[in-house]
Amino acid sequence: MSNNVAKKLDSSKAFWSQSVTDYFEQLSSSSQGLGQEQVELRLKRYGPNRLNNKNGTSNVSLFFAQFKNSIILILLFATGLSFFLNDRLDAAIILSIVLISGCLGFWQEKGAANAVKELLAMVQITVSVLRDGLIKELASECLVPGDMIMLKAGDVIPGDCLIVTSDNLFIDEAILTGESYPVEKLAGVIAEDTPLSQRTNALWMGTHVQSGSATALVIATGQATEFGQLSLRIKLKAPETEFERGVRRFGYLLMEVTLILVILIFAVNVYLAKPVVDSFLFALALAVGLTPQLLPAIISVNLAHGAKRMAEQKVIVKQLASIENFGSMNVLCSDKTGTLTEGKVRLQGALDIYGEASDTVARYAYLNSVYETGFTNPIDNAIRQHKTFALDGTEKLAEIPYDFYRKCLSILVEDNGQTLLLTKGALTNVLALCTEADSSHGSTVTIGIARTQILRRYEDFSRQGYRTLGLAYKRLVNRDDLDKADECEMCFLGFLVFFDPPKADCAETISQLKELGVTLKIITGDNRLVAATVSKQLGLAEHEILTGPEIHGMSDLALVNQVAEVDLFAEIEPNQKERIILALKKAGFVVGYIGDGINDVSALHAADVGISVDSAADVAKETAQIVLMEKNLGVLVQGVREGRTTFANTLKYVFMATSSNFGNMFSMAGASLFLPFLPLLPKQILLTNLLTDFPEMTIASDNVDANMVAQPRRWDIKFIRKFMITFGLVSSIYDYMTFGLLLSLD
Repeated sequence: MSNNVAKKLDSSKAFWSQSVTDYFEQLSSSSQGLGQEQVELRLKRYGPNRLNNKNGTSNVSLFFAQFKNSIILILLFATGLSFFLNDRLDAAIILSIVLISGCLGFWQEKGAANAVKELLAMVQITVSVLRDGLIKELASECLVPGDMIMLKAGDVIPGDCLIVTSDNLFIDEAILTGESYPVEKLAGVIAEDTPLSQRTNALWMGTHVQSGSATALVIATGQATEFGQLSLRIKLKAPETEFERGVRRFGYLLMEVTLILVILIFAVNVYLAKPVVDSFLFALALAVGLTPQLLPAIISVNLAHGAKRMAEQKVIVKQLASIENFGSMNVLCSDKTGTLTEGKVRLQGALDIYGEASDTVARYAYLNSVYETGFTNPIDNAIRQHKTFALDGTEKLAEIPYDFYRKCLSILVEDNGQTLLLTKGALTNVLALCTEADSSHGSTVTIGIARTQILRRYEDFSRQGYRTLGLAYKRLVNRDDLDKADECEMCFLGFLVFFDPPKADCAETISQLKELGVTLKIITGDNRLVAATVSKQLGLAEHEILTGPEIHGMSDLALVNQVAEVDLFAEIEPNQKERIILALKKAGFVVGYIGDGINDVSALHAADVGISVDSAADVAKETAQIVLMEKNLGVLVQGVREGRTTFANTLKYVFMATSSNFGNMFSMAGASLFLPFLPLLPKQILLTNLLTDFPEMTIASDNVDANMVAQPRRWDIKFIRKFMITFGLVSSIYDYMTFGLLLSLD
């Protein structure tokens, strides 16, 4: 690890080997955070909390980037050759054309970059910061060394930090260490030579909170972080998208045609005893004339224009290249909660094991939810809103936050003199922790006697479409701390029955997606009975259901063969979502995934286009390429249409430019064979090409025929080649007829 990262600020020792008290002193900070005046001074000193690549490309870099493509390099070579041969007028004209083309490309791409910057500002990642003793929700760019931040499940770590306090904190550090399992983090001091993966008191920028909560002191921000230094040492490149692959293959097509044309024309003209240099420049000019010079700028402005239109439909595009994937998507995978349902979870009842309403179940569930401090979720909100209980005589002692492996949440409370461990979560998981069950008469029975009855009621609730959690308790003596090992030998208390009705217009939206060639597949953690009921209400086929346990026993090949036929996946574990997405991709589908939770991150990564919502966990928004400002499939339908419109307009330019350029250059090449002079000088060819490209830039705002957006579309290089040659030759026929007419007039 580099010394400038290990030794932050003025310290001669690595920050993880020092106490929080030492760093409070070094950073002139405290547990109450920084004052506004301190923050302003530090922002001037350290700059905004962002990496260089987040700051956008400078105007100078963007301008010179216009001259890095092979077409421009050929033109610059021709300019140099003309200048060397003392043909300075030609050199000046060609150079002027290069500069005009570069300026035009810069102007378009700068506008596109500004548009994207405005869109990204709408989905900024925020963090809870203590400033002047008050908790404020601020953009992560505003953080400075010395800030005190509060973290919870789903938060992205905004800088390198030292833990001040933690509560069952587990961090996903895969982005830095490659380890797929979360790491437990605790406050403390460790040896300076401890490897990065074992620095349990330190938090690193770019990682995220898997479960638990913490307060932490920001030590380093921006490029001074470990992640910032890594990004400098290793220029990480995003995986190539389907759209970028299409552009690359199109480039190969142009190179093939250009190379053949240049060699053929140059050889024939030299054979006909025409000047070698003129023949070479003519061949180069034809090669450049064949190529759409402004293609990069046209693509950028097309995608930026499409992103603006999609923003009007409340769809924010974070990565422009993902628009094509969005348009070519033919399978959309989604959880049901909030996307297909109202997202307004209601507690229908707090019931004992006999299915009767129970105040004890309601009160214990309320204590569990009101004292929960982890990731905010609709389940706890529904419990708190259902019925309020006085907290007099109660005190929270400890907490084990919810995670997606245990699927439960435990709170240790002091309740009127007795210490209770209260656990709620997925019913089968909670039931597995219990050795007895509470009867309605205040006595208990062994779980073996009650299990069948509990599971039967659970099944009945599920068939009605209710999501049902279990609640259990355990009395402890003289305890003020809690460990996962305590979640055992508990007493099952009752059921928490929730209802989240399907959205009224969801069935119609699903039908619209089908008309657009997009198949919806539901991936949910709910049991198969609940999933089947909701699926039926939405008009989806529920006869084919694949469950998590079934997938666990399947090979990857078997899963690939199954996924195309199944539209409903139930009881799915977080890591299985990624398996399903990868299987669909291997089956030949372009897959979109919409998710908003920590457990959706791996699936968002795996999908061709990851889609999240503005209210999602920070790590989900950070991972997604597209963010919906409303969690609504109706918004998505409009976004798909806009994505296809953008791609269709890009193809319009490609078809128009390649066919007309090929026709013109083929005509010029043919004419040079029987004319005693070159039909057009190199500078005239380049000027003609530039002038025809300029009006074609308006294609970005052109209308598109309905059939162009009716089905997913992808790059078809064979069709582009066929279109270019066919229509190019047709235009050449008219050129040759014109040449013949002109020659006959002599």
